[in-house]
Amino acid sequence: MEPVTISEKEFGLFRDWLYQHVGILLTKNKMPLVSGRLAKRLRHHGVPSYGDYFRFITGPDGEANGELQVAIDLLTTNETQFFREPRHFDFLRERVLPEHPPGRRFRVWSAASSSGEEAYTLAMTLADELGDAPWEVFGSDISSRVLAAARRGLYPMQRAQQIPLACLRRYCLKGVGRHQGAFLIDPALRKRVSFQQVNLNASLPKLGEFDVIFLRNVMIYFNQETKREVVHRLMEYLRSGGYLIIGHSESLNGITDRLQTVVPSVYRKP
Repeated sequence: MEPVTISEKEFGLFRDWLYQHVGILLTKNKMPLVSGRLAKRLRHHGVPSYGDYFRFITGPDGEANGELQVAIDLLTTNETQFFREPRHFDFLRERVLPEHPPGRRFRVWSAASSSGEEAYTLAMTLADELGDAPWEVFGSDISSRVLAAARRGLYPMQRAQQIPLACLRRYCLKGVGRHQGAFLIDPALRKRVSFQQVNLNASLPKLGEFDVIFLRNVMIYFNQETKREVVHRLMEYLRSGGYLIIGHSESLNGITDRLQTVVPSVYRKP
């Protein structure tokens, strides 16, 4: 089958559909990304064009056969790493945790957890500081594929480079046999972390209140109105006095006045 080129009209179909369902707005320069990530699916199904593939996934059989979710997974997966933007974890350790009432369960939500690196970084930080005290980390993402990888907690060894040596020794296991060249998050730590598929651009499930919500490096894909809606939804799950932490390149200016700026990229609910 010859390589197929995506047209602007076909790209517009995927752009509008993704925005409507997930809230992510793809700019025109993302045409190669859409084309490249979906090309194998066209070949897999023997579909002659991107327009035909779009009609296939949005038709009556698209959700039933799982292809709709495959397309969502391919178009929403973003790069992440362990201990990314480390100052946020320093803030958690030095400012947030010392304020926490002893004995009350400490809950953190990694709201765009991708393949789990952020959630497990949070777990390592909490395990270091709180030990056996009651705490938990909840991770969510729109992509079922990356969530499956997060639950496994198995990563290529090169991703260990960002993990401090003490944490690597304490919370990670070197892969052997068929897992040689990889490392596994220690099962005792994985028990403290749960993952669930959540669309931040839709009604959220009942999750309880959180002391801290990490919403980092995902709002860059949203327009202003979608940012407002997502932050408004998340605030209902943030405990009074709790913190919302976003990426260093992001801001809540013009998004909400219901949160107080603590330091750049860190906000607190009164």
